[in-house]
Amino acid sequence: MATVLDLCRGLPERKLEEGEVLLREGDPTKRELFVLIDGALEVVKGDDVSITVITEPGAVVGEMSILLGVPFSASVRAVEPTRCYVAADGEGFLREHPETAIAVARLLARRLHMATTFLADIKRQYEGEDASLAMLDRVLETFLHHNEDDLDDPGSDREREPND
Repeated sequence: MATVLDLCRGLPERKLEEGEVLLREGDPTKRELFVLIDGALEVVKGDDVSITVITEPGAVVGEMSILLGVPFSASVRAVEPTRCYVAADGEGFLREHPETAIAVARLLARRLHMATTFLADIKRQYEGEDASLAMLDRVLETFLHHNEDDLDDPGSDREREPND
């Protein structure tokens, strides 16, 4: 079976220097799908919340924006010299390469599984505690029974604390 990297051979490459931004949070999607060849990409939410560093060759970046048709949900920047394949029409590429679409679906399913497991664990740990943690019920409910209209503003209604 062909790997994601095998399927991308022949696509244009994009080289990034350390610190260069590949995707900027809030920017509209350009419909491009990126596949990491080598190097490292950091996913950052807001100005300073590092979510993860991606180093696995074949990792896909930009898929959520393409699949949902929404602006980028986080910024992605190189933390060392990095190369990515670029599929200019990411959705078309996924349609033409179902193996890659399945790999992306598995990735998204893993992320959702980890997030719901984490939230359920927090809920279990703090059940019966402070009433402010009741929001976890709403978060879990949103994950499990979302509405298409919820994609426009998936963030929290909570205001940041002055010292956050």
